[in-house]
Amino acid sequence: MSSQDTPSSGGLDRALNGLGTLMIVLSAVTPASSVFIIVPGVIALAGTGSFLSFLFAAIIGLFMAFVYAELSSAYPTAGGEYTMIGRTLGRFWGFVTLVLVFISIVLIIAVVALGVGTYLGVLLPNLSAQWVGVATIILAGIVAALRIKLNAFVTGIFLGIEMLALLILVVLGFINVERPLSSLFTAPQVLDAATNSLVPASTGLILAATAVAIFAYNGYGAAAYFGEETQDAKRSIGKVVLWALIITVAAELIPLTAVLLGSPDLAALLAAPAKIEYFLEARGGHTLTVVVSLAIAIAIFNAVIAIVLQASRLLFSSGRDKTWFGPINNAIASVHGTYASPWIATIVVSVAAAVACFIDLSLLLVVSGTSLVVIYALLCVAAVAGRRSGATADGHYRMPLFPLPPILAFLALAYVGYQNWLDVAFGRPSLMATLAIMAIAAVYYAVFLARRTDWTLHAPGEIEEIAG
Repeated sequence: MSSQDTPSSGGLDRALNGLGTLMIVLSAVTPASSVFIIVPGVIALAGTGSFLSFLFAAIIGLFMAFVYAELSSAYPTAGGEYTMIGRTLGRFWGFVTLVLVFISIVLIIAVVALGVGTYLGVLLPNLSAQWVGVATIILAGIVAALRIKLNAFVTGIFLGIEMLALLILVVLGFINVERPLSSLFTAPQVLDAATNSLVPASTGLILAATAVAIFAYNGYGAAAYFGEETQDAKRSIGKVVLWALIITVAAELIPLTAVLLGSPDLAALLAAPAKIEYFLEARGGHTLTVVVSLAIAIAIFNAVIAIVLQASRLLFSSGRDKTWFGPINNAIASVHGTYASPWIATIVVSVAAAVACFIDLSLLLVVSGTSLVVIYALLCVAAVAGRRSGATADGHYRMPLFPLPPILAFLALAYVGYQNWLDVAFGRPSLMATLAIMAIAAVYYAVFLARRTDWTLHAPGEIEEIAG
């Protein structure tokens, strides 16, 4: 290994300004993919009440953004949630978070990549979703192994295409308004499958759909993973988190509103198997639908690049901290001499995600589905614990109304967890899978890590072991 590849806490290139980091983070959130993939599911569950679901989810998202902003301001490191939670709640919870985040993020890369074939299928039917997903991940991995500044440029261009696709939805909806905005607040409706007629959407349905809408906004916290590559990170990362959340909410809630208000036939929209495509066909025609579908394929590819960047930095951080064993730690903590990227960690993430493309999609969703609830909950506890212990005292950002945001977010997450437990088909198995992963991580910690003194949680320019 050359001296340029030697693992070090300062090996990454601090080449991003706040805007560059924001481009990558928004690409990881991929608002267009959420609108085309997650929003239809929320509409199917809550009808026009999906507007209120996304509005409530935005409020919860704001609470979580406050939490992320404060913690990432204190620890703007490549370890992300793993380092934040490890520094505030102790090494055990840090390691559990590392395993949970890494497994879920690799599976999410596969899930996202598998969606590329769906939208390319409008031009090239009968594509193999698995092999298209593998090709997408390989190409994204190659890009992700290059300089971070180039990645910010590439993802920024693709993000612009993604936003144009959403703008088309907004324009088509608001120039063809069929019902007043007030109806989304005062008279939300859902389709009764038995009678095929519109009926009032219950509060329970709207709140249940809120649990799904929370996930559509997820990704703003990814800013922390690029803290070691962002200039003046302690001051800027908190702002990036908050701006990412604000832009994401606007980029998802406004197009949703346009679709709900501008659909020519509300019952037909709610009954359509592909709801956004129905709206595009009805208002823009088939050619426009094809063009937008290709833009969504680009958005998904962009998201894969951004999430591979995120996951590779998490793995790099774990190797630098000597979480695993000697040769493995040295390899995944290697920084490329020319591109200043964690190139071996990027290869490992890409290969693992490509293999995951051949796992049954329903199993991928079950294993990764509810891990975010646990991660968010741990972050809420970490924010409170960090304030009490002084562990986050060096952070530049301080959330307003503390401790209300983490407490209210935690309560909302408890409700989401309860809703998942009631769902015996998907939610409960997903929660059990999350708990199983945490149990395996706990066993590894007890057997291999608990007594080790060489495992430390690094921040840029320092070597410091936390109390466990």
